[in-house]
Amino acid sequence: QVQLVESGGGLVQAGGSLRLSCAASGRTLSSFVMAWFRQVPGKEREFVAAIRWSGGSTYYADSTKGRFTISRDNAKNTMYLQMNSLKPEDTAVYYCAARRDPAYGLYWKDPSSEYQYWGQGTQVTVSS
Repeated sequence: QVQLVESGGGLVQAGGSLRLSCAASGRTLSSFVMAWFRQVPGKEREFVAAIRWSGGSTYYADSTKGRFTISRDNAKNTMYLQMNSLKPEDTAVYYCAARRDPAYGLYWKDPSSEYQYWGQGTQVTVSS
């Protein structure tokens, strides 16, 4: 079992920055991939970014590429999402998720249903 706890959400003005954290416990993550998703009411959960824990390769949605950076700290068993140049359309509940590494390159295109472990979510609100 893997337990995930997000933190770092809040209210920020457009153009501002926030850093989300996702602390993992229960087991080491060397054989996992992790991701950030976001969701607004009435819409499906949307992929934001993903990272392969072993090696640290990263992937981004087109809407976040160049503005968001996903990273991880092995020693702290924690994943981060640095969000810069925030826009009102980034407003959502952000979730971190984890799944066993499926060992193929395009795993980040898989739907959110492929992830077994989820955090409780953290609200990000960007005002215009």
